[in-house]
Amino acid sequence: MRTVAVVGGGAIGMAVAWRAAEAGRRVTLFDPATGSGASWVAGGMLAPLSEGWPGEDRVLAFGAASLARWPGFAARLAEVTGLEVVVADETLTVALDGADAADLRTVAEWVGERGHDMRLLDRAGVRALEPALARTVRAGLLAPAEPAVDNRRLLEALKAACAAAGVEIRAERVTALADLPHDRVVLAAGAASARLWPDLPVRPVKGEILRLRHRPGAAPAPRRVIRARVHGRPVYLVPRGDGIVVGATQYEAGFDTAVTVAGVRDLIADAEAVLPGIGEYELAEAAAGSRPGSPDNLPLIGPLSERVIAATGHGRNGMLTTPLTADAVLALLDGETLPEARDALPQRLSATPAASSPSIAGGVR
Repeated sequence: MRTVAVVGGGAIGMAVAWRAAEAGRRVTLFDPATGSGASWVAGGMLAPLSEGWPGEDRVLAFGAASLARWPGFAARLAEVTGLEVVVADETLTVALDGADAADLRTVAEWVGERGHDMRLLDRAGVRALEPALARTVRAGLLAPAEPAVDNRRLLEALKAACAAAGVEIRAERVTALADLPHDRVVLAAGAASARLWPDLPVRPVKGEILRLRHRPGAAPAPRRVIRARVHGRPVYLVPRGDGIVVGATQYEAGFDTAVTVAGVRDLIADAEAVLPGIGEYELAEAAAGSRPGSPDNLPLIGPLSERVIAATGHGRNGMLTTPLTADAVLALLDGETLPEARDALPQRLSATPAASSPSIAGGVR
């Protein structure tokens, strides 16, 4: 039985470990705090279509391919663990002014031409779906195929699935990939991946989110994911069983994960512009994490050497791209490349060598 080490215990790392163990490999997952990091601080949106924009064909295709895998992935998780992770079935993007309404038409046309169901709504159509939204909403774009998941329930389910499949989870920090004795190594350490493989073009992108808890008498949470742009800033509201997750700021701030007053202020103000009744909710949590960004908004999934495989750089779409990443890594472990994941091969970026010696990662913390 071939052995596999997975370095990184977020959603990506645990999904890879689970699927590899189910496929018959002996898997060890290394992470000092499994289920933390960017995966813990996430909204859980699965929205590649709503985020589509002309010219970003590869990003759309990759995201849509992973979205198509989510129903089977979620069903298998539920079968193994008894945990349902989906919390919303649709995504509604709303416009508060004419310019944003024009952008919605652009997205609807471009994404629709590529075979995806996108429905433009007028003011009345938006209010019919989500009557609690602000009366200033002018138009909407409904993506019926874009659900959302509870990221923390997903992490709980993946950890349980790993245990059921026999994955050994070790609460240890890996400082040198070359020290691991396993036949293959999967580098899924998120924003910290470049610390273990120098020159890997993955960087931390700070994001802040709020978790709001519903209080008696407050307006009900939306049934769908609500996305908007307020004063040029993107904002989203994702329903949870006890309230709403509001996100997310985006800063180039290194590994700084302090929550700022300005970030909280902007998120609350922007969310209230979309859902006025949100002011009656309880501010239950403010948190920040470091998303693993890449230069072209596509992850890096592919061989770094004969032994090491990258599965990192997923940016703000880690939850969305978890199923496709797991399938792609399993294919790579079998010596194959999944066609839908070819655009994510690390070698597309000139700074990433086609086959470097794993020893170059030695000693990096």
